Amino acid sequence: MRLSIAAAVATFSSAILLHPLFEGGGWFWGSLGAVVAVLLASLISGRLSLPPWAALPVSVLALGLYLNVSFAAEEAWALFVPTTDSVLEVARLLATGWADIQRYAAPVPANEAITLLTTGGVGLIAIVVDLFATRLRKAALAGLPLLALVTVPATILTEPLSWPAFVIAALGFTALLLADGRERVGQWGRAVLVRRTRTTSAGPRPGATADTRGLSLSGKRIGFAAIAVAVTVPALLPAMEPVSFFTFGVGGSGSGRGNSISIPDPIANLKGRLELPEPRVVLTYANSDNTPRYLRIYALDTFDGDQFGMTQPEGAPENRTDNGPLPPPPGLGGGVQLNNVRTSITISDQITKLSFLPLPYPPRQIRVDGDWRADVSTLMVFSTRDEAAGLEYDVATSEPAPTARVLDSSPTTRQGIDERYLALPDDLPQEITDLALDETRGARTPYQAAVRLQRFFTDTGGFAYSLRTQGHSSSALVDFLVRSRAGYCEQFAASMAVLARVVGIPSRVAIGYTGGTQIGGRWTVGTNDSHAWPELYFEGVGWLPFEPTPAGTLGQGSARVPEYTQPRPEATADPSSPTPDETTGGDSEQEAGPQNRQNPRELDREALLADGGLPPEESTPLAARIGIGAAAVLLVLLIPAAIRLVTRSRRIRTLGWKMSRPADEVTAKVVAGRHPAVAAAWAELDDALYDYGMAREPSETPRRLARRLTEQYEFPAEAAAAVTTIASAVERVLYAREPGEIPPLGGELRTVRKALAATVSRARRARAVLLPPSTMRRLRRLGEGVLDGFDRLENIRLRRTAAQKGA
Repeated sequence: MRLSIAAAVATFSSAILLHPLFEGGGWFWGSLGAVVAVLLASLISGRLSLPPWAALPVSVLALGLYLNVSFAAEEAWALFVPTTDSVLEVARLLATGWADIQRYAAPVPANEAITLLTTGGVGLIAIVVDLFATRLRKAALAGLPLLALVTVPATILTEPLSWPAFVIAALGFTALLLADGRERVGQWGRAVLVRRTRTTSAGPRPGATADTRGLSLSGKRIGFAAIAVAVTVPALLPAMEPVSFFTFGVGGSGSGRGNSISIPDPIANLKGRLELPEPRVVLTYANSDNTPRYLRIYALDTFDGDQFGMTQPEGAPENRTDNGPLPPPPGLGGGVQLNNVRTSITISDQITKLSFLPLPYPPRQIRVDGDWRADVSTLMVFSTRDEAAGLEYDVATSEPAPTARVLDSSPTTRQGIDERYLALPDDLPQEITDLALDETRGARTPYQAAVRLQRFFTDTGGFAYSLRTQGHSSSALVDFLVRSRAGYCEQFAASMAVLARVVGIPSRVAIGYTGGTQIGGRWTVGTNDSHAWPELYFEGVGWLPFEPTPAGTLGQGSARVPEYTQPRPEATADPSSPTPDETTGGDSEQEAGPQNRQNPRELDREALLADGGLPPEESTPLAARIGIGAAAVLLVLLIPAAIRLVTRSRRIRTLGWKMSRPADEVTAKVVAGRHPAVAAAWAELDDALYDYGMAREPSETPRRLARRLTEQYEFPAEAAAAVTTIASAVERVLYAREPGEIPPLGGELRTVRKALAATVSRARRARAVLLPPSTMRRLRRLGEGVLDGFDRLENIRLRRTAAQKGA
């Protein structure tokens, strides 16, 4: 019975470590119920003396019944007996729970599905722990399944484990080991309680047991010492980044709960901002080259035939912005000139519910407060805990600046590009397909096709900008492209992205802001600068923005056509057929640069070390950090010396007291041995002797101690008289009816201390000051008292008295 209870306690103590992973307490009570169910099954198996192979199915059955009653009672017969429907319901919830934890970032919402998954997992751990500890009598091996409960939060969370929770888990496992040891000893007979007793100056207390400190339970000492070391040592060591074995992303807007990120409808919000009667400031920024740039917030990559949507971003712990450089931009390789730019952005504090950072693309390094993470495939930076309102952050970008020749020679084979960037619905109207093929007819490369499509919207197609046109369905898309040809930026961006996919160019729609207006050395971006534009993918260069929205129109005055899509003055009339004169000089400059190196990680380092990288944060020099660490260690080591100094100072103040009271006032104190000055002198002398390795024998009287010190260490006359005075005062307080006047003993005590110090080595004196054994003795006694308390708890027995038995 003891082992079953200890196994259940150890399991639930370790399960407490899971609390940072969840919101709410449903998982807590569910897990507690699962552990109790396994405990009851273990007690029944023990009562029936079942073998291990039979006890295991009993525990599994008990856990299954508990899960059935807790999560599928409505489908069960009589709310208890499992049925096919209840089993299928439990299986469905398990599958849903597994899918949910893959979508949410910790702490996840403790909904029914996730609670069932957690409860079942903790219950299985409880079964394995009980099997090892109770049935197989391998309590030490039970630590392996318990370690799984520690590993999950340790590998998912970026923050260290809560040390109180760790201590509770460690104590639970230690209790299991102690219970196993007690069970083994109990097979040989009744365990004997080991008590550590103290002795007085006159010998052992009357009725006290013999000193049995040598027989103290080493297991408790080792266990508590290991827990203390495990908690304190990591605090003195440098922090290490956790390794994530689980990939957790963020939930969608449909969940509306937990730590899922709330993603509003970017397209609806975009049109709403453009229709505001008065523009409002959204953000301001300044950059190192004083050039306006588009600031992207969202990247919409899926097209369902009606409108573009966004795949849920995923941000693993290793992709946090404070971990250094972000993942490399997809598709960017060597042979492309990079413009390194530093940008400082300030978000207005009036912005609400914005969990994505407006950023120039592609961001390479971000310095921002909070838990912000980058989605690897899109480099959107988001947070499940923080919002962007009022935030100030710095961004380092390495923007590709390709020439027309580089883009024209881009490989048609695409490595690692997801098929969702080319996906189109099967019922896409034929008019859209025919239009895309007609406008790109004659284009020899994807780049030439992209330039033709952009020119179709901005020049040759006869399009006009208007906020009145609405609708996102395929019929609205056909109407915009074929008939009305009037719309706002979202329709231009989505239409060009669709046409690009038709001709085989991967595309997506970016939503954010244009560069804004320069005011007083900073660029100011308002709601009227809200914008959407397409991004097209070219192998070796990556994702590039295009601008199909006609410039100079209401609300899009800061829209600009990228330079790599514009013909040069000496170019031919057809910008889709660039001549060698358009691109000469670009490649020769690129051959020698570090950006031609094919290693993306090496490219990252080069970019960050260039002028466009963020300047290093001011940090404490290495020598200073080493000095601070050494000082901290020294302060910890000096704690015993500080305790000894405080104790000695308190006693010295007491030594100045002079006791000369009438007998009727001091008799009670004398009898009780509580003369403050004498007690302080005697305690200080006892500690000094212990510090110098001359500890007083338990059977020595004060007079005998004074004689031994004088003879053994050849005290001079002054020191001999001083120690005799102290001993005489102690004896008078202890035994005399009227001790009379006792003068202050501070001078005598100082004389004796000097005499004692003169008889020992310099090393011994240094140890007495820096690491006094008397203080360590007190700390050891404190620990022994704690161990005695556990000993007494373990030996509590419910007994019937003789009177009760007779009754």
